[in-house]
Amino acid sequence: MGLQPKQAGLKNGLRVLSVPMETESVTALLLVRVGSRDESKKINGLSHFVEHMVFKGTQKWPTTQMVNRIIDSVGGVFNAFTGQEYTGFWVKTAKKHLPLGLEFLNQIIFKCQLPKEELERERGVILEEIKLRHDEPMTLVADRFVSQIYGLTQLGQEIIGPGENIKKIKREEFLKHLKYWYQPSNMVLAVVGSLPAAAAGTAAMVEKTFKEKGNGFINQPGKLRFKQNKPQTRVINKKIEQAHFCLGVRTFGQTHPDRYVLAVLKTILGGNTSSRLWNEIREKRGLAYYVRTASDAYLETGYLVTQAGCATGKLEETIKLTVKEYEKIAQQSVKDKELELAKEYLKGRLALAFEDNQTVASEYGESLLLEGRVRTLEEMYLKLDKVRLEEVQKVAARIFDLNQLNLTIVGPFKNQEKFAKLLI
Repeated sequence: MGLQPKQAGLKNGLRVLSVPMETESVTALLLVRVGSRDESKKINGLSHFVEHMVFKGTQKWPTTQMVNRIIDSVGGVFNAFTGQEYTGFWVKTAKKHLPLGLEFLNQIIFKCQLPKEELERERGVILEEIKLRHDEPMTLVADRFVSQIYGLTQLGQEIIGPGENIKKIKREEFLKHLKYWYQPSNMVLAVVGSLPAAAAGTAAMVEKTFKEKGNGFINQPGKLRFKQNKPQTRVINKKIEQAHFCLGVRTFGQTHPDRYVLAVLKTILGGNTSSRLWNEIREKRGLAYYVRTASDAYLETGYLVTQAGCATGKLEETIKLTVKEYEKIAQQSVKDKELELAKEYLKGRLALAFEDNQTVASEYGESLLLEGRVRTLEEMYLKLDKVRLEEVQKVAARIFDLNQLNLTIVGPFKNQEKFAKLLI
């Protein structure tokens, strides 16, 4: 595809990543190296709350309506998100409005006003968001699985935080959070799309807008360690018509050399509609409307998980089939055809995703922020091509230890023991 990322470091420490693409639009994404894993239990949820509050008025645009209108006025879109390890703020506009997009990001991050009345109003919004997540079984089971697999560590905290924290967090905590974490040196700004022709043009444009002084701070959190000696089961009793479950294991960190092997493994297991679990659970037996296997990774750890929703009376059978497929792929090598199909599927999905400059900004920006380097699309293709049959089986044998399984269930159940026995 020929996407050529260029990096530049500003005097204040801000890392600027520019990627030219032949598009009519441009995405500017500012990533900050702070998330829920950096929060104490007392202020868990603050990073996400801050993400909401920066849009509630800035030095130049003092009201929420004015902030919203400035990008609406040029037909652009903007939003933000919070994760365990970073927070992101993005704006996407027609290419001629890139200067405005950069000014918008600078204003919300470095010149947000945090009006007290807006803070109180937004508490209610986030409390409703928490209720929404708890009311949606598919979301609830996924959130509870991550909390379960990472236990009492910071990674086990919910990003959105508990309601009791949201009710109590004071404005002073927001100010401390912004001052400490929101340093230019702790950020990456990815700008992707139709850019200035000169090689240094984008960085120069950014430097005109982002003039804040830096202090050289870069977030380097201590590594967390996990120990598990037997399978773990957790049941959340909820009166719903359909049961949902997550079954998975911890894997390895985001820079681990087997990351591409794991991508192939999850694809063969349940990554698409020709995968083993989809075929066994949905197509052959009609047990579930959806079944999928996914993975995620952090600084020092990661996980692979299969999630499905099925009739309450079919839950045990569905879980047994999932465990059976885990054991099978751990004990027997996958077939050549499966391997090649999985590789081509992953490369094809990457090709489709990387047509969007917002995806490129996210993927390239995240790798620079978290890994200190950009993993290019060409590198991803090459690494996938190199995955071998024996590597897939070796990784499967390593991670699918029955003692390492974690099962999370949401449904109208009170008896946890009968489900725990499925993992023995």
